[in-house]
Amino acid sequence: MAVAGLIFSNIHDSSIPEMTTVRTMASVPFGCRYRLIDFPLSNMVNSGITKIGIVAHNNYQSLMDHIGTGKDWDLARRSGGIKILPPFITAYESTGGAKLYTTRLEALMGVTHFISRCNEEYLVISDCDGICNIDLSEVIDSHIERNADLTIVTRRLSPSEADIKDITAIASDESGVVTDASAYAKGITGSEVSTNIMVVNRMFLLGALRDAAAHGYRHFFKDLVSRRIGRARIFSYLYEKTFIHISSLESYFSSSMKLLDPTVRAELFNVDNMPIYTKLRNSAPTRYSAGSKVINSYVADGCVIEGTVENCVLFRGVRIGKGTVVRNCVLLQDTFTGNNVSLNCVITDKNAVICDGRMLSGHSSMPFFIPKGAMV
Repeated sequence: MAVAGLIFSNIHDSSIPEMTTVRTMASVPFGCRYRLIDFPLSNMVNSGITKIGIVAHNNYQSLMDHIGTGKDWDLARRSGGIKILPPFITAYESTGGAKLYTTRLEALMGVTHFISRCNEEYLVISDCDGICNIDLSEVIDSHIERNADLTIVTRRLSPSEADIKDITAIASDESGVVTDASAYAKGITGSEVSTNIMVVNRMFLLGALRDAAAHGYRHFFKDLVSRRIGRARIFSYLYEKTFIHISSLESYFSSSMKLLDPTVRAELFNVDNMPIYTKLRNSAPTRYSAGSKVINSYVADGCVIEGTVENCVLFRGVRIGKGTVVRNCVLLQDTFTGNNVSLNCVITDKNAVICDGRMLSGHSSMPFFIPKGAMV
């Protein structure tokens, strides 16, 4: 089967502005040494997809630095490989007062040139703010077997996600045929919602995009999908394993804390023949000094720990000073904490410095955030 991939890097930047002022959503660090884009990229590569376009919007320098040539995902290829698709990739799009896209449908119309030049019969489309380790080849096989035009991967909401926002509820019958796609009504648990991972016939998508451009449509589900329910073959595919959706700073914190659960880690990182790839960085092993204590924490390489760490996620190069106690925190790369510091429910961005004797505390429902490069 011939399949290409398309990943949106900026669609939900506004969901977590604290961390996307200096990077795209795709570049947000997660899980000690990964970026959010590593998950959809790895899912596609593990499923045999070797031509992948990444739809960019703005502020994507860190994304380009992370992706590089794509060699860490085996995508440094003469044919296919990985392509960054910035806005206005053709000459006519940058004239006539064209604006940057604001919706998923507008983003797809902006990369129609890439889609039309693909020779592959199918496209897998994915966002970056959904974290899972899914075998996309099973979804593609289901799509082909049912002769579908569009297959939407769905999941069930857990009770803890009852107040989640900006997602689409998908209703389908017993055979999986989608009967409705609508904005999710808050508070309804057990609902089936879109993961924003889809398999679509390339020619069907091109026709839908031409129709959307002719009628001035802007929204993918409301204008493109809903108008074709009953006229096109649109199916759902229920994914029932671990799926983490990041929609706010609070959900980023709670999602990071979920990694302390061995079952969640196993379903994300220990799936046979389906590793999550990322940019390699050669660092020394973490050094635990005499008197240090680490309890139920997820720690990357290159750290120096001289104090106490409990229920934390530490990225590469984090330094925990003597007498320092860090609990329920997410400390990003190269965070430095001085001596006799006390942290609870704190998120630090890269290169943050917390001086000696500081006491900082947030709450699981409202973590305290320290921006990139800030000193406290």
